[in-house]
Parts: sequence; structure tokens; C-alpha cells
Amino acid sequence: MTDEERPMPVRRPVVLTGISSRAWEHPADRGALTALRELRGFDDVLKAIVGLWSERAWRLEFLGSAIKVSERQYPRLHQGFASAAATLDLAELPELYVAPDRRLNGMCIGMSKPFIVVNHGAVELLDEDEMRVLLGHELGHLMSGHAVYRTMIIILTGWITNLAWLPIGSLALRAILIALMEWWRKAELSADRAGLLASQDPNASLRLLMKLAGGGDLSQIDTTAFLEQAAEYDRSGDLRDSIIKLRRILGATHPLPVSRAAQMRRWIDSGEYGRIIGGEYPRRENDRNARITDDVKAAANSYRESFAASEDPLVTMLKRFGDGTSDVGDWVGAGAGRVRDWMRGGGRGATGGESGSGGSETTNGGGAPESN
Repeated sequence: MTDEERPMPVRRPVVLTGISSRAWEHPADRGALTALRELRGFDDVLKAIVGLWSERAWRLEFLGSAIKVSERQYPRLHQGFASAAATLDLAELPELYVAPDRRLNGMCIGMSKPFIVVNHGAVELLDEDEMRVLLGHELGHLMSGHAVYRTMIIILTGWITNLAWLPIGSLALRAILIALMEWWRKAELSADRAGLLASQDPNASLRLLMKLAGGGDLSQIDTTAFLEQAAEYDRSGDLRDSIIKLRRILGATHPLPVSRAAQMRRWIDSGEYGRIIGGEYPRRENDRNARITDDVKAAANSYRESFAASEDPLVTMLKRFGDGTSDVGDWVGAGAGRVRDWMRGGGRGATGGESGSGGSETTNGGGAPESN
């Protein structure tokens, strides 16, 4: 057998022993997670209320109408799933289901015992490497504990509906909900990073986002052009376009695929991905030492950097008014603490005004499925 005929050795991903979810969490996501974790017992209450019936109903729904993945059902998918979990050093493999849905999607559901669902459309459209990214994305949601986070959004949405007749309280809740939605979009960026770490294949990560944007056929799609498209989206148009983009994203749970691709590329180029693969990452055993003040500062700095680097016409105009506009980073960075203190006060802060500082944790799934 010649060298040309010899099969290339399969590259085995580096097992990230003891890795903490803090390694992949976006600073704004991590700040919110750290803040909500200080609400002692809050997640337990939500698990008791939501998990008692909703989680059991979800699991029974998929157990009765989907395929439960195992060594005998979708064995190759199960093998890739187990491998992704092992790479992230997740000891207990959650249940995985394939749902009869042709859309390219996946989700992590549940609070007490979360499980993962991928649509049959994803199984059809993704190759094994891309599927590993998708599974790693959902495992990232699970390991970061995004269920409580997501449940808060659902609960507050219900409260806003019920308190619509009370203008002041409703407006205050809406402000908190907007902050939570912003955090959730950052949680999606966190999960994208987890997917990359689980696969350790940047090209597969970008291909998945390209398929989310344009379907399954990438034979006529160029990666570089796709990233250029993301840059064009950020800087193009005038103030009218900026306002349209702002309205488009405010109510969304997910950043747009082109933006996610650009964020992924920036994270890789920053060197953080390479350092983690090289063994330089936070360990779970040290999570208890995490300081809320450090995480809030990191969140604020992240927003400042994004603000400074943005070429969006509206942001460019705001920059001309001086550095004071970058205080949006401080406001959003400290928002986790305001939500925490508002919850501690039994909602008394809903009438407006300051609610203090601090911050803690969040989770995915809970009140509603979390999709990719």
C-alpha cells in the first residue's frame, strides 16, 4: 500500500478533564449565571414547580413519539454523542431522542434531569462532525445549567401578560425580560463554543452555522464569503437599518447565524480556544471560588469591547457623543445583580428605581425547550 492509498489517521479530540463550563461561557452569560446562583434555593423551587409535571410530560411525549438513541437505535449517533460528552468530561450521559421534525434543530429540555432532542432534519442534513458540534452545543447548555435561566424568561413573560393593566410594574418587568433575553442570546454563543470544544473542528462548527443559515447544501457556499457577509451585516446601511436590526434582535432568543459565525471566528482568533485545547482552562473543582464582582466586570468589559469594535451606523453615531455611551456595558453587566435583588425582594423592585448590585446563575430548558 502506497502512502497515497494509506488512510489518514483519525484525529482524536483532546479530553478536557475536569473542565468547568466557565471555560466556554460568554462573559455576559457567565455574569448572569453567577448572579442567579446567589438566589439560594431559587432553582430548587423552580425545579419543584416546573419539573414536577412539565418535565415528566416532556419526557413522556418524546418517549412515546420519538426515537430514543442507544447502542441499538441510531448507534452511530449514540457513539458520536458519547464521544462528545467524554471530550467535555461529562460523566453521566443524558438521554437523547430523535424527533420526527424536518427542521435543522436541537434542544436541551428539563431541569431535574435534562435530556437532549435533535430533529430528524439535523440527522439528515449534518455529517458526523457537524452533528458532534450540535450535540456539544446542547451538552454545553446542559452543563452550564441554562434551564433555570430559560424558565425565568417564561415566568416573566407570563407575569408581563398578567400585569399589562399595571403600567409601571409591567414596564419594569419588560426591562428585566429584555435583559434576560440578551443574556440568553449570549448563552447561545456560550453553547456554540461548547460545541466547538466537543468537536475540536472549527470548520465543522462554521459549516453547521452555514447550514442553519442556508440549508443543507454547502456545495456552492464559501466559508470566507459567509464571514464577509457577517461583517457586511454589521456595518451596512444607515440609521434606519440599524433600528430595524435592533428591533429584529430584541425579541429573539438566538443571535443570527452570520453573527454567530463571526463571534465564533473572533473567539478562535483571540487564542482562547487554543489555550483551552492546550490544557489552560478553569476546573470545576474551583467553581466555588468564582467571584461575582470579577464576572460582572468581565461582562461589562465584553460589552465595551463589542461597542468599540462595532461598525453599525447607530453605534458609530453614539460613539461620537463620547465615551459615556460605553456605560451600557456597566448597566448590562450589573443587570444580573438587579434581577437577583429584585427576586430577593419578592418583586418589590418592580415599581422601578435601583435594586442594588450582585449577581449569580442561570440554566437552559426548564420552562420551555431550548433550541439550537
